[in-house]
Amino acid sequence: MSDVFKANPAAPVTGARVIAVTSGKGGVGKTFISANLAAALAKRGQRVLVLDADLGLANLDVVLNLHPKITLHDVFTGKATIDEAIVKAPGGFSVLLAGSGMVEYSRLTPEVRDEFLDVIRSLIPRYDVLLLDTGAGISDVVLFAVSLASEVLVVATPEPTSLTDAYAAIKVLAMQHKRQHVRMVINQTVRPGDGRAITMQLQQVLDRFVTTDTGRSVRLIHVGDIPADPAVREAVMRRQLLMTNMPGCPAAMAVTELARKLDESVISRADVGV
Repeated sequence: MSDVFKANPAAPVTGARVIAVTSGKGGVGKTFISANLAAALAKRGQRVLVLDADLGLANLDVVLNLHPKITLHDVFTGKATIDEAIVKAPGGFSVLLAGSGMVEYSRLTPEVRDEFLDVIRSLIPRYDVLLLDTGAGISDVVLFAVSLASEVLVVATPEPTSLTDAYAAIKVLAMQHKRQHVRMVINQTVRPGDGRAITMQLQQVLDRFVTTDTGRSVRLIHVGDIPADPAVREAVMRRQLLMTNMPGCPAAMAVTELARKLDESVISRADVGV
């Protein structure tokens, strides 16, 4: 369970498994993976909601080709209820979309913090899995969204800039948020085994330079690779879910395997969101 809920006794302690999908930099396919992972988990019988936690630069609606009339902004301002804002997405899961270009959500004010926390609390009892599609980087809004999750899934690509920024994000999560476990998925890999090798290299750097106050380094858990696949670009351009339109392509099959690993994971919340 996250530190936020530990500090708030009124928060629910049972319900959805809350997973923050985040990244050190933008453009690594985080939102695309969030949406397709949700579809893959829903196919496994899970009740899934994706919350667009990139409050200022939301684009989950673009990926899913949705045009919501009500967004998280309306919920925050009291103009609509959560039930009115939740939308059914292609793929059998639900979404709660944020509005793009909302300057007031570019920093974490006490009001945004409280409103966001209230929304998460109300969603947890309703679903089996709650995916938080966060923004990229280490802004206070992103880090707060991640703090609400019991588990963290960091998306990176093999590019040096992506890995450098992923390391920086993981370092902050370990040092400031006391995360002891972080899951890794490497997107756009070229060869089988690339993602595992990259994760091991990051782990070695973390072991050398990052130590939490427990005296242990954060542990990276490699949960999958998403291979470079022309079908991904095609799906993005068409604003379609890979899982529903091209389920047999290599990238979709990799997302299916990622969902299986996450669904069957035996790591408890107490071990993760410390």
